Amino acid sequence: MRKALALAATLGTLAMTRALMRDRHVPLPTALPGRRETLSAPQVGTVAYYASPEGSGRPILLIHSINAAASAYETRPLYLHYRENRPVYALDLPGFGFSDRSRRRYTPRLMADAIHAVAAEIRARHGGETIDAIALSLSCSYLAKACLARPADYATIGLISPTGFDGRLSGEGPPDGHRGREILRDVLDRPLIGPLLFSGLASKVSIRFFLEKTFGATKIDEGLLDYAYATAHQPGAEHAPYCFIAGHLFPTDSTLLYDRLKLPVWMVHGQRGDFVDYRLAPRFAERPNWRIDSLPTGALPQFERLRAVTDCYDGFLASIRPSSPRG
Repeated sequence: MRKALALAATLGTLAMTRALMRDRHVPLPTALPGRRETLSAPQVGTVAYYASPEGSGRPILLIHSINAAASAYETRPLYLHYRENRPVYALDLPGFGFSDRSRRRYTPRLMADAIHAVAAEIRARHGGETIDAIALSLSCSYLAKACLARPADYATIGLISPTGFDGRLSGEGPPDGHRGREILRDVLDRPLIGPLLFSGLASKVSIRFFLEKTFGATKIDEGLLDYAYATAHQPGAEHAPYCFIAGHLFPTDSTLLYDRLKLPVWMVHGQRGDFVDYRLAPRFAERPNWRIDSLPTGALPQFERLRAVTDCYDGFLASIRPSSPRG
């Protein structure tokens, strides 16, 4: 009897695993217009990015957030807007979109290294010109880390709904560390347990639920929902989210990173939804190199009030004098 039960359990597990794997082959269209290109970098692997380099002026790099279904699509409104008048690029961070989704540890250092690689490629294409860069949410800390490591690459940085200004994820801990729990990561990495959990997170019901919390409203961007579902159903889509869930992608020093920035910094955040704790923002608001705006939106203001976002950002750029501090 025990052998029969064990065999039944094994067959059931195999059937569920096969069903989950079949669900990982949803067609994935390109997230943005322009050219989709790739580059390879040591310890990073293949990084995919979108390029619309035809405009004039300083190039801009857009960096999406981190979640179970993240991709460059999150930057789509900004990408479409700025490609009309300046060179614009947007990358898929490692573990997401068309970038390398291999089974490995995903950390803030890996993400910063990917930003380094793409920033260097953009500068090489534009005669060594420094770039403007805008990141979303958790990726703002990766951009700050990249900027501090290679300040000569950047003219300005923009932070949309950045983490690290709240009471829970502010980081004044060890430099270059993360909050990862290896035991949790190992549990998620086991057959069945992790795939079952990720399958639930990657369902349309779950993605809609989290987007509604992000937007702070039941009205969300349906195109973002559809693309999030597709990108979360690709082979290897679970590996980076496992590290996200286990804490490996959360830096221990995010607030200290922001504290050390000397170049011009623009920040904008929404006023509703689950991501409105910016209690540490006043610490930066009076600094001459910072400008902080808030809008009556959720945490993805570029999808709700694009004109307001671009007006704020363009005003910030226009206010910068050549003598602005760098670094």
